[in-house]
Amino acid sequence: MTERIPYVVVGAGAMGLATTWQLARRGHRVVALERFERGHTRGASHGATRNFNNAYAAAHYLDLLTLARTEWDELSRVTGEPLLRLHGLVTHGDDAVVAGVHDALVARGERAEVLAAPDAARRWSGMRFTGDALFTPEAGVVRAAAALEALERGARRHAADVRFGHRVVALDEGGDGVTLTVEAGDERHDLVAETVVVTAGAWSRGILPPSFPLPRLTVTEESPAHFTPIAADPVWPSFNHLLPPERYPANVYGMPTPGEGVKVGFHLVGPVVDPDARSFRPVPAQAAQLRGYVAEWFPGLDPDSAEPISCTYTSTDSQDFILDRRGRIVVGAGFSGHGFKFTPAVGAVLADLATDDTARAAAPFRLL
Repeated sequence: MTERIPYVVVGAGAMGLATTWQLARRGHRVVALERFERGHTRGASHGATRNFNNAYAAAHYLDLLTLARTEWDELSRVTGEPLLRLHGLVTHGDDAVVAGVHDALVARGERAEVLAAPDAARRWSGMRFTGDALFTPEAGVVRAAAALEALERGARRHAADVRFGHRVVALDEGGDGVTLTVEAGDERHDLVAETVVVTAGAWSRGILPPSFPLPRLTVTEESPAHFTPIAADPVWPSFNHLLPPERYPANVYGMPTPGEGVKVGFHLVGPVVDPDARSFRPVPAQAAQLRGYVAEWFPGLDPDSAEPISCTYTSTDSQDFILDRRGRIVVGAGFSGHGFKFTPAVGAVLADLATDDTARAAAPFRLL
C-alpha cells in the first residue's frame, strides 16, 4: 500500500534536518529521506566546525542571520547542546569592504570594531595584517557535527521520522500530491506527499522534475586544510581574508577547530565534479598555493602541517541561496560556501514555504 504523508523532506543534511525540525516542532507530520548513512562525508554538512560569520552588508543576509542566531539559541535550549562558540571574527584585506560591513552592522545595533594593522597584529599574534581589520565579537563558529545531531534529536523529539539509506529515484507532482519512488536496500516503494521539500545539495537537479525552473547549480570539490599552531597560547579568531585576485585564486576563510588545528581554505576554487565520482583529494597546485598563503600570512601556523579536508560546494552563479516554491515542491539549494551558519533560519523559511503557499522568501532568494 502506498504511504501518504503530509510533508516529506528529501535530503537530511544540515538544511534538510533543520527543515524537518522546524516542521515537526510546529506539529506537522514529516518524514525526512536521506540517501546516505548518518554522518556521511559525501556532501557539504560533515566536519566539526563552520564559521559563524556575520561580516555581511546586504540586508537580506543580515535579516537571515538575526533569525539564525535566535534559532541556534532555541535549538541549544531544547537539546541542552551548546552549538555556537563566539570567540569573534576578524575580516581584513580590503579597507573599503571592512568599512562598509562595519557601517552596516553598527546601523543594526551590532557590535563591530575596526583596528589598525599594528593593533590587530598585537591582539592576534598568529596572523599578519597590512590594512584595517574588522572585529565582530558576536561571531565565531558553529559546532557543525554537534548541530546535525541536535537537529535530528530535536526533530525526533517532535515525532519526525528520519530515514537514512532511503534514496529518492523519482519525483512526480500530480493533482493530489507528489509521488516519490524510494529505494531502501533492495526494495523500492512509493510515498505520496502533500508537499515535498528538496534539500539535496549536489543531487538536487537529479531529483527534481526536468521542468522545475532550477537555475544552474555548480558542484565543486573544495580542499581546505587544518594547520597546526606553532605555539600553544595564541588567541585565534575566526577570519575572512579578502585577497587581490592578481596574486591569489580567491579569498580565504578559516577558524580554530579544537583538536584539529586552525582550518584555512580558499573560497570556491575547486574543480567542478560529479558528486558521485569525487577524488576526495586536493588538487596539488591548489594545495601548494594554500601552503604558500599560510607561510606568508600566518606566522603562528606551521605551513607544512596541512591535513586536507574534502567537501563539496553547490553554488548558484550569484552565490545567493535558492529558497522558493513551485506548486507542491519547495526547494532549498545553493548554500555551499557560506550557508551553514544560517541553517536553522533556512529551515524556518523552508517550513514557512511548505506550510503556506502565500509565503515568500526575500527577493534575492526566489526563483525567476
